[in-house]
Amino acid sequence: MNHLAGELSPYLRQHRDNPVDWYPWGEEAFAAARRLDRPLLISIGYSACHWCHVMAHESFEDEVTARLLNDGFVAVKVDREERPDVDAVYLEAVTELNGQAGWPLTVFATPDGRPFFGGTYFPAHAQHGLPAFRDLLAAVAAAWAERRDELVRHADELTAAVAARLVSAPPPAANLPGAAALVEEAVDRFAASFDEEWGGVGRAPKFPQPPMLELLWRAHDLGYPNAARMAAATLEAMASGGIYDHLGGGFARYSVDRQWLVPHFEKMAYDQAMLSRCYLHAWQVTGDVRWQQVLEETLGYVLGVLRDPSGGIRSSEDADSEGEEGRFYLWTPRQLTAVLGPEHAAAAARWYGVTAEGNFGTGRSVLHRPVRGDLMRPAEVERWRAALEGARSARVRPAMDDKVLTEWNAMTCSALAEAAAATGNETWRQAAVEVAEFLLGSLRRPDGRWLRAWQSGRAAHLALAADYAWLVDCLTRLGELTGLGRYTEEALTTAHELIRLFSADDGGWYTTGSDAEALVVRPRQDHDGVTPAAGSVAALALARLAAISGDEQCQTRATQSVAAAGAVLARSPLSFAHLVEAAVFLETGAVEVVVVGDRPDLVAAASAGYVPSRVLVWGESPPSPLVAGRGGAGAYVCRRGICLSPVTDPAAVSATIDRAATLAKAMIST
Repeated sequence: MNHLAGELSPYLRQHRDNPVDWYPWGEEAFAAARRLDRPLLISIGYSACHWCHVMAHESFEDEVTARLLNDGFVAVKVDREERPDVDAVYLEAVTELNGQAGWPLTVFATPDGRPFFGGTYFPAHAQHGLPAFRDLLAAVAAAWAERRDELVRHADELTAAVAARLVSAPPPAANLPGAAALVEEAVDRFAASFDEEWGGVGRAPKFPQPPMLELLWRAHDLGYPNAARMAAATLEAMASGGIYDHLGGGFARYSVDRQWLVPHFEKMAYDQAMLSRCYLHAWQVTGDVRWQQVLEETLGYVLGVLRDPSGGIRSSEDADSEGEEGRFYLWTPRQLTAVLGPEHAAAAARWYGVTAEGNFGTGRSVLHRPVRGDLMRPAEVERWRAALEGARSARVRPAMDDKVLTEWNAMTCSALAEAAAATGNETWRQAAVEVAEFLLGSLRRPDGRWLRAWQSGRAAHLALAADYAWLVDCLTRLGELTGLGRYTEEALTTAHELIRLFSADDGGWYTTGSDAEALVVRPRQDHDGVTPAAGSVAALALARLAAISGDEQCQTRATQSVAAAGAVLARSPLSFAHLVEAAVFLETGAVEVVVVGDRPDLVAAASAGYVPSRVLVWGESPPSPLVAGRGGAGAYVCRRGICLSPVTDPAAVSATIDRAATLAKAMIST
């Protein structure tokens, strides 16, 4: 057994019995490399990564390969979900070397961690232009022994290049465009690469892009033509495709094709959190009950499968089961007949697109809706679905990565809180509270420092900027949902610590705190990906919290966050979709709603519609200037502290909020 047996991460513990003498990331590994005068082999992956498992089986479980590793290197295994800061540095290094990167990430570095060579998956035997992993190990070991000066010089150059990309501040914009211009440019960029036939952008493989979809709904709200059509078409195609689990709910991480048909089957907590909000907003905007169904089923998957008994949300389910990708999810006509009987199996096969030829290898099918958009199940189809799901539950389920991450849990808490407020769903409300209370009780040290990861009663690793930013958003929204001022107070405390620990001099944000270990580069992430960048989340979360609390520091840092993106934001706003939302919020100002007195009907009316600039104060008096001087029972709708006449009728509340939102949107500049 190597050094991974006691690690918190299930991914690391999966490698504890490898013949490779793995170390976790840390000083013990670096000290061993210095003492033995060997380079580091840094292998980065995550539990749900299919090709990570392939490389592990082919190479890390092989005695001969392990001997080469143990004799020539100090091997370090990293869970990228626990340590996205470490991953960011070496992902950038491999991208600099090869033009692209992914996982498993395989990096060779000096004993102090400076990378000099790397790639992704290396096969056990040479193929497709890739060297055999054993041959690569032998070549690097020989180079370290014979041409070390060259490798060290290359490590210096590569580290400098990584620093230039990850740390350098974006150039300032001489005249940062107004929010309207940023939105327009982002929508135009999306439209230019929009797949008119299947939705989304580009060709295969296709990843859901929630920040972009959210910006499209925001653009529609601002009156931009075509935005809602592109968003709805994408959501429809995804929910019809095999990327969506038509039996148990929830989305796989991506599709290997344009059609969203065949997924890479791992299911991640962050996808469920972000996409549930997209479908919530689609339902709020359009009233289309199909989107409500997808929302309910996605959150049902989160709470029914991913929720840990402790109250937290576990990270992911693997793509593989019984050593085979997708096995849990695939069906043949014969299997349908065994469950439903011959009288129903043929009709169920037509509904779910199951054929004798199959769409995943020979004779097996990923369930999907061949009639795109036809998602509402008649009673008979619902009986088929329930029967098939019951039969599937007897199969060996994919492995669960049961670590609980602060970022993804706070993201889920935000989604649950927003959905509960909009719908009045008590199950979601209680779940949002439980997730937040779990975080507050299990992932914060006695000195107030948040931690990133928890598993089986243990918490570890200093929380990163994204953890803090999503916590601010989660706790703020929970205060709006429950009317409990203590959540708003916790949001303020966390916001001030976010600012203290992670602020960069130019107004941007570092990934790691000022109290964290020093990596070879202190990274920062500015661009949004499948999830928003920490700085984007921070900007909008701080702006919303400032509108509620009147906190000037939060307001200032939110404004600085937008300005810090500078010329890069102006040139490519679609890469900063969530930050553009923050820019719109800051420019229009919040629609501030204060409900005074015991009026749950007014709170429900104030929370129901899609009003992305709305903030809400009610219940216990939180630290908010919006409450001062408000007497009687009723709802006050305000903007920048100037209020319309109070109303006491729920319909009037909705109408007044719409009026205030219209006035706010009219102020957006071009």
